Amino acid sequence: MTVLPILVAPNPILRRKASFVPAVDSHIQKLLKDLEETMIAEDGIGLAAPQVGVSKRVLVMDVPANVTVDGEELDGVDPNPNFYRMVNPEIIWASEKLATCKEGCLSVPGQYAPVIRPDMVRVRYLNEGGVSCETDFSHLQAACVQHEMDHLDGKLFVDYLSSIKRDMLIRKAQRVGR
Repeated sequence: MTVLPILVAPNPILRRKASFVPAVDSHIQKLLKDLEETMIAEDGIGLAAPQVGVSKRVLVMDVPANVTVDGEELDGVDPNPNFYRMVNPEIIWASEKLATCKEGCLSVPGQYAPVIRPDMVRVRYLNEGGVSCETDFSHLQAACVQHEMDHLDGKLFVDYLSSIKRDMLIRKAQRVGR
């Protein structure tokens, strides 16, 4: 496994729509492992392939199921499973209820801002074995999976902000750099 360099906004690769993956083969499985290693090394909770310069619809995330968007633990909710490897993820249902989460991004280092998203989503994807799965996500997991899926469409969390705020955060992120 390899820790890959993470691209920082405004790198144009981050704005490209990622390509559909026709099959989960050994190259995609290695990419998933490299993304996992990179995410862990950078202390992230999610990472999408475009963030490391690979324009494929692949992401990983590691978020306990019992954590709210405010970072509080929910009583009576099993924290597992929490690690996901996804190929070609698509949201097939989203709740009307919205939640605000203070988001950050490894590609916009050191910057955070509130983003409003559906509180719950159902995602269909292929796992690392190429098996089709459907998983319901809520709370912080829902915010994270939507954030990572935005990367697959060339969108950053700062795109939910005003242009003035977005430009300011990107300029600050460039100074922080990697």
